[in-house]
Amino acid sequence: MMGKKADSTSPAAASSDSKTSAQRIPPENPESISTRFRVVVTFWAVIIFLGFPIWWKTTSIYRAHLPIQDMVDWADGKTCRPVFPLEIHIAAPGMQSSESQHLLRTTQHALDDLNEFAAHHLRLKLTNDTTKEQQSEDGSEVSNNGEVGPDTALTVLVIAQDDLVVPEAELHADTTQLDVLYPPSQVPIPSSSNPPLSVFIAEELQRLYGEEKATVAHILSGEKPGLDSVNPQFAESISRRLRRSMKFADTYHLSFSLFTPGSEPSSWDIEAAVQEYLSPLLHAFAPISNFTVDTQVQLYATFSPMAPPPVYDEAEAAWTLKKEDLSAFVNAAEWPLNPSIGNGPTLNFILYVPAPSQAPMMVKENRASSWIVPQWGGVFLLNPPLSAADKGSNPAHLSQDSLRPAFMTFSHQLLTLLGTPTTPASLPLRLQTLIRIRAATLLLSASSTMGSLARLTESLPSIPIPATVASSVSTTLSHLSATCSHLRNGRFNDALATARVAETEAERSFFEKSMVGQVYFPDEHKVAVYLPLLGPIGVPLVVALVKEVKRIITGWKARRRAAA
Repeated sequence: MMGKKADSTSPAAASSDSKTSAQRIPPENPESISTRFRVVVTFWAVIIFLGFPIWWKTTSIYRAHLPIQDMVDWADGKTCRPVFPLEIHIAAPGMQSSESQHLLRTTQHALDDLNEFAAHHLRLKLTNDTTKEQQSEDGSEVSNNGEVGPDTALTVLVIAQDDLVVPEAELHADTTQLDVLYPPSQVPIPSSSNPPLSVFIAEELQRLYGEEKATVAHILSGEKPGLDSVNPQFAESISRRLRRSMKFADTYHLSFSLFTPGSEPSSWDIEAAVQEYLSPLLHAFAPISNFTVDTQVQLYATFSPMAPPPVYDEAEAAWTLKKEDLSAFVNAAEWPLNPSIGNGPTLNFILYVPAPSQAPMMVKENRASSWIVPQWGGVFLLNPPLSAADKGSNPAHLSQDSLRPAFMTFSHQLLTLLGTPTTPASLPLRLQTLIRIRAATLLLSASSTMGSLARLTESLPSIPIPATVASSVSTTLSHLSATCSHLRNGRFNDALATARVAETEAERSFFEKSMVGQVYFPDEHKVAVYLPLLGPIGVPLVVALVKEVKRIITGWKARRRAAA
């Protein structure tokens, strides 16, 4: 019995011994603790001193240095205030030197009294002065010491004429010369402070440059009204002209298209017409922009089904189109109009020959046969001659003479679409005005782009700034400074050349591909990429580090208690 009792108690005793042994885990030896500590430290040392620098180097974004403050100052107009000093030469071969000098002084005083826009002023100079300068090939002047002088805006030739009672002015339509005819009795007397001839010349010059001055004031003032003396109707016409014109480009593509709803006309003397009626104008625009020309003929070009058809007007005995329907006249969905070719914009000019059954065709409100599509091109309705209409068919071929009205209209439309002022009557003077307007527009546009780029780089610190952007910004700022200097010195052709470079470089820096791509990559995307990769690795390392820190702190406290 005693043996059985001992056997029954032996399993319980064994279980108690196993539990006691399990609860009493032997402590780690110092070597194991030291090994674990060195492993954790080694992992974190590799991460901190090797992994993190490599990650930082390979993922860091290069941001080249940009002169942010200079860019903002240009955008705010603090660096440069454009001025337009126009040098006008006065030649008075029939006057004595003292009389011509007095005429010059009194006319300049009269001009200064009439001028209310200080940024645009006229400076008079006698051409028969002893310090007369020679003109260079580009129209600017070279002084005796070799320095380039200002461009000559206008030459005023003062001529005495016996049969006159009051002065008269005649502007040459194809040159930059103004003839002022005056009676000999109005030769300025040195004792007179405000001679009538000086007042007449000053008022005539003020009238010639009135539209240019108002346009420049409108551009420089932005959305605000330019000059207080300009009537609202004139200011609105200037604003409308600027809205209709194309943005400046180094090269424009001109596309001339012949459309007809039938099979005739199927050919036209387009090359001869372009050479005769358009090439002189394009050559005159050479200092401002270049042009390429392409043509096409499209037969069976029908109206858009969404466009209202022309309506026959018995009073006019013609088919008429309403003004509000002109925007839908061009069937852009079916007519093969040329899109933009290359980098430059395309100006489309459509010559539409209506079917004899719908001829003649005109605009109902003003009986016009042409109209402009703002910032796009122009349309001309070439009605077939009556002899062809009576036969019920259009002519098979359009000769150069028959194309003359259309191309005269296209030339006028081209001037309007390029932003050319409507006055004065001299085309060279209007093109000079366009040069100054384009220079001012490009200067403000490039400056505004610099400000936008500066704000973009400051608001988005995560986007890269490559060295090419820094180089473009530096080039832009230097050419902006050169443009401002050329404007101040009256060298407007040079100002336009440098402003074109500044605008091109500013656009290149702002639309850099590498910068644009990073704009749409926010920080949330980076977290979504790194978290699945670093989570499984980081959690064990962080837990091990926390345990080691707790062990060190516990040991430190135990040693303090033992010492106490």
